[in-house]
Amino acid sequence: MLDQHVLDILNEELPQYKKKQVVTVLTLLEEGNTVPFIARYRKDQTDSLDEVMIREISDRYHYVENLVNRKAEVIRLIEEQGKLNDALRKKIEKATKMQQVEDLYRPFKQKRRTKATIAKEAGLEPLAVWLLSFPKTGSVTEKATEFINSEQKITSAEEALQGAHEILAEQIGDNPEYRKWLRQYLWDYSLFVVKEKDKALDEKQVYEMYYDFSEQVHKLVPHRILAANRGEKEGILKVSLDIDEEKIEKYFARHLIKDEASIATAYIQEAYRDSYKRFIRPSIEREIRNELTEKAEKQAISIFGENLRHLLLQSPLKGKVVLGFDPAYRTGCKLAVMDATGKVLAIKVIYPHKPSGAAKKAEAGKEFLKLVEEFNVDMVAIGNGTASRESELFVSEELAKLKRDVYYVIVNEAGASVYSASDVAREEFPDLQVEERSAVSIGRRLQDPLAELVKIEPKAVGVGQYQHDVSQKLLTEQLDFVIETAVNQVGVDVNTASAQLLQHISGLNKTTTNNIVRFREENGVFTNRKELKKVPRLGPKAYEQSIGFLRIPHGDNLLDQTGIHPESYAVVKKLLKSLKLAIDDLGTEEAKQKIQHVDATTMAAELEIGLETFEDIRSALLQPGRDMRDDMPAPLLRKDVLSMKDLQPGMELTGTVRNVVDFGVFVDIGVKQDGMVHISKLSDKFVKHPTDIVAVGDIVKVWVESVSLEKQRIALTMLPVTK
Repeated sequence: MLDQHVLDILNEELPQYKKKQVVTVLTLLEEGNTVPFIARYRKDQTDSLDEVMIREISDRYHYVENLVNRKAEVIRLIEEQGKLNDALRKKIEKATKMQQVEDLYRPFKQKRRTKATIAKEAGLEPLAVWLLSFPKTGSVTEKATEFINSEQKITSAEEALQGAHEILAEQIGDNPEYRKWLRQYLWDYSLFVVKEKDKALDEKQVYEMYYDFSEQVHKLVPHRILAANRGEKEGILKVSLDIDEEKIEKYFARHLIKDEASIATAYIQEAYRDSYKRFIRPSIEREIRNELTEKAEKQAISIFGENLRHLLLQSPLKGKVVLGFDPAYRTGCKLAVMDATGKVLAIKVIYPHKPSGAAKKAEAGKEFLKLVEEFNVDMVAIGNGTASRESELFVSEELAKLKRDVYYVIVNEAGASVYSASDVAREEFPDLQVEERSAVSIGRRLQDPLAELVKIEPKAVGVGQYQHDVSQKLLTEQLDFVIETAVNQVGVDVNTASAQLLQHISGLNKTTTNNIVRFREENGVFTNRKELKKVPRLGPKAYEQSIGFLRIPHGDNLLDQTGIHPESYAVVKKLLKSLKLAIDDLGTEEAKQKIQHVDATTMAAELEIGLETFEDIRSALLQPGRDMRDDMPAPLLRKDVLSMKDLQPGMELTGTVRNVVDFGVFVDIGVKQDGMVHISKLSDKFVKHPTDIVAVGDIVKVWVESVSLEKQRIALTMLPVTK
């Protein structure tokens, strides 16, 4: 049951969505519908909200729900102490962030025994209250003498005043208004200062620019925060916040000093200065550092997710026989030949590189060409790890001996070794060595990136920044969401998809996935979607959520290979009947013309469906079996080799975007090291973020700016160089 109070707050926080959209999304989710299913098959109800929007509404609802519950809990706890008044209740109820609620609760929170609580137990609270009354006459020492109590171990006026000081310092430190002002002041005016701590630990001078670095806190960009955090963790850097404290002194004086001529003024000044130094400043500095880190992590996770999405949606190389080539020196290069469906046809190890001699290299060439010719290989996929460029040179030289064109592609092999040693790989290829499995993975990545990459832990695919430094829980959640979205947007062939791929389909879990695989192994391929109802444990809800994303090419019903949900099959038949078409006519020019030119608004009304659903059906009928990835850039094929020594400033090259980060993009231009295009070199116009210009997998034209053979760095630009 949705909480109306939470909904009211949510509608204020998310004005970009209509109230009806928010309620509809949350109701659909409560009913057990998945995000991909809602995004694809309930567009009429949500006004075409996509997966990201649906998730934003869901996540924010749960945050607000937790906030409302926490506020109620805090009010209850304070009320139980008999210290709740109307003003405090209103402040708690108006709080919009969890931090504000905790600040208001702080003075009432049950603490472990502190010096202040011990002083209160010793009866010194009245002395602190007396000091805060700012007496004009008398002696503070004489007053403190009244509180000497040997039983409570208060043996002198100094000890009594020290106890009162602790009470005052803690009370000031717990004041929510002071903390709120100081947090904002530090955020607006403090400097984020980074200094070297032990640069001897920085062997490759990775953190050189941070040895003496400072920037205003509120202007910090995410990747610098994460870099400083990592350097601090490694003991190379030390980080602090620097602030002009004169205004802070004036703030406390203005709010706490009621009479400068009072005999207690110096004691109150000492209390707030100590409270700031010992309690407030360290606490707020930690909060700001945490907030900066959370902001940076959120950005890094978002960029990683965006890069992963583009990587997963790279255009597959369909209908090609591929040779996967896993490079190595001493242990030899592992080769794996896969047919057009990804089935392994042959495995071989060759030794074309040092320390092998000329004889072994010549033998390696013969064995390589024999495989290429015997299995009619169309494409060679070379992993970009150790010995990659030497292998590229070897492959290029050998392919030049052929009478037909065979191309090669450098494939990012990040995570291939992780997959090769995994339980999944052992189960798939129990008779192969780890390195041989890696060669299969590299080749299949070229054939179908999505199907292969889902077998690998997302963090290992190498398209992020500082992915090992961010919250692993949040990173995993985001990457799982990205994979789920990509898999369901593309859809899968239920007769060939691996269990790992099927697990990401809306509505399926490990049990139902394994049952689908077992069912097709025991009964043969599925010939229509209805047969999936026979799969054990695949109940009506799971069937409803998953079936639209499961494709059956060459089955009994042409609609089963489209993204049209079976719940709409009757509508499709009605549509085709009104256009005087049969299902078998789909794909013909006549059918395309009729479907393309039908008036959408009129037909949707006639079929009694929403306009969005009609447009989705029309799109699927125009191109039955279409793979959305076919619109993505195709892999960049190469025949010749380039080395860093060949690069000259001003040289024009074509490359593949391998990674996008906050400060620029890394481009594979066919040499050992990827080149980097700084964000300022992506366009002659202002670029807010590199993702606004390019994405992982894009084929781009670049020009060489500079090359450092010593540092193995290549600076590129996407701004044309005039010679």
